Amino acid sequence: MQERNRPGRIVPAPQHFVSTSLQQDIDRHGLDSPRRDFLRKSFLGAAAGIAAAGIGRHALAADGDPAILEAQPWATSLGQPVAARPYGQPSVYEKNLVRRESPGLTRVSAASVAFAPLQGFFGIITPNGLHFERHHQGWQDIDPARHRLMINGLVKAPRVYTMDDLMRLPAVSRMHFIECGANTGMEWGNVAVPTVQYTHGMLSCCEFTGVPLRVLLDDARADQRRGRYLLAEGGDGSSMTRTIPMELADEIIVAWAMNGEMLRPENGYPLRLVVPGVQGVSWVKWLRRLELGDKPWNAKDETIHYVDMMPDGMLRQYTSIQECKSVITTPSGGQQLVGKGFYNISGLAWSGRGRIRRVDVSTDGGRNWRSARLESPVLSKCLTRFNLDWVWDGGPAILQSRAIDDTGYVQPKLAQLRAVRGTRSIYHNNAIQSWQVAQGGEVSNVHVG
Repeated sequence: MQERNRPGRIVPAPQHFVSTSLQQDIDRHGLDSPRRDFLRKSFLGAAAGIAAAGIGRHALAADGDPAILEAQPWATSLGQPVAARPYGQPSVYEKNLVRRESPGLTRVSAASVAFAPLQGFFGIITPNGLHFERHHQGWQDIDPARHRLMINGLVKAPRVYTMDDLMRLPAVSRMHFIECGANTGMEWGNVAVPTVQYTHGMLSCCEFTGVPLRVLLDDARADQRRGRYLLAEGGDGSSMTRTIPMELADEIIVAWAMNGEMLRPENGYPLRLVVPGVQGVSWVKWLRRLELGDKPWNAKDETIHYVDMMPDGMLRQYTSIQECKSVITTPSGGQQLVGKGFYNISGLAWSGRGRIRRVDVSTDGGRNWRSARLESPVLSKCLTRFNLDWVWDGGPAILQSRAIDDTGYVQPKLAQLRAVRGTRSIYHNNAIQSWQVAQGGEVSNVHVG
């Protein structure tokens, strides 16, 4: 499979393997060795079932590839010294795997989006340098020595914490997905953007480390009876403020670290809120204040923005939960199958209400479904990787995935979602995504009801 935005990158699966011991035997006894013939026949016999399935049909013959038979420059020269790069960087051959901004999506780049390249990810953890970005007035690199967090409102002992104060408190580390409420928003109408990076790339999943919100509320002696809503306020130029119901408080983390290191500036350094299962705008970055109150605040970004347009023109507010959703990341739009045979269909599934229970995959546009393998770990409000074996016969195909979470919720078809929500919305599109495979192997985005 080859991706257009990664020139020359071909990812075939191996058809059969010649082991090191077999190659050593060939070298030791010569090309006409009877032992070599016996070993080769035995090995190929064992691999016949795999080869019959078409796995690795594009692999070169083991005795005809100079890249393995001849010594390469990197095998005959001294490598780079230890700590030549004090902070590790990806290989130069991976330079095309980057976050990408959609031109013209917003009036100014400081209030735009950088989409994560889901098509190039493995497993469920998003590398820190590729985590998606969404800003309302650009990002800041704040001096942690000058940053403060205030706890006020319906509390008996208002607090102001320094970063040193917070990092001395009991900490937890948990893996959760974060998804912008507008993820897949361009698919509501008839727009079919070209790649999974642009359809679903406002999505990431990381291990977050910080102090549980309950620890801070207990320290401030919160009014547990009257305190029903939390206002989270960011320290950036947009003063992002969000109302969060206290029903979610037990899972909320006030986080300073992501994937084992301090947050990146683009992701809210030195402090952000982690609200599992809820749209990313509520994961307030550069967090400076938490106020406990008895009613929603109706802040600007929850009255005129991040609201759901309904077919009758009414707007729904506070629909923050990210419903059960999935997407095939490979093969996906912009990629190309390099020939008939075996391919691994792989993707991601998630739910803001709990764990993923099952993912079904269709290769014929939803007429028939097969259950995919869910790769561990399968965690609550976290991405789950799924895989399915597929032998492509070279004909047209339409690939889809359908996730089901542990509440029994089934990811809807596009037509089902539009029937309820219309086509004028932006937020919370969790419809089944379709990728069309042409006879020549090109994969493109297509809307299937």
